[in-house]
Amino acid sequence: MNVFRILGDLSHLLAMILLLGKIWRSKCCTGISGKSQILFALVFTTRYLDLFTNFISIYNTVMKVVFLLCAYVTVYMIYGKFRKTFDSENDTFRLEFLLVPVIGLSFLENYNFTPLEILWTFSIYLESVAILPQLFMISKTGEAETITTHYLFFLGLYRALYLANWIRRYQTENFYDQIAVVSGVVQTIFYCDFFYLYVTKGRSWENRAMPLRSHSS
Repeated sequence: MNVFRILGDLSHLLAMILLLGKIWRSKCCTGISGKSQILFALVFTTRYLDLFTNFISIYNTVMKVVFLLCAYVTVYMIYGKFRKTFDSENDTFRLEFLLVPVIGLSFLENYNFTPLEILWTFSIYLESVAILPQLFMISKTGEAETITTHYLFFLGLYRALYLANWIRRYQTENFYDQIAVVSGVVQTIFYCDFFYLYVTKGRSWENRAMPLRSHSS
């Protein structure tokens, strides 16, 4: 395990903790796409089905459990505890537009046609597009709270660090996972415009909502 993998995992974890902390402190989930959080929970569920059958390391097991817990607690807060603050009118992305092609692709392009392998492949493909409902919600409302932009930034950073991890593994181990790498590149592309706005406009977002439409090209 190299430093890029560890930093990527920590960035991913920080993104989830930031989001959970925001919801808990404000008692509100306005501006957060519940549909994206459902997709992420589905990603972790289908990817970590081997949690109790395939032990890799304590670090790996702990991270799997933490990610699963964070994902489902977030979904519970949005649709359960703080459901009255959930902005369902703007969280309108059609999930079938993502799930149907992802399911089909998982059956067509995988490494081994077995249930666990297909579900793992499904999780990789789904993760690459799971953030789209959140990005769609931001584009629809035209703004995002500061904490939401930080959440998206660290998710994007996680993907960028994982790309560096794959490059490093190819150089040192001659390891190349085509499905994971291609899906990771696709996911990173979705964050590119957001990264640019975050870096160039970040200071002006502090303590206020970000009007995305005013920055669109």
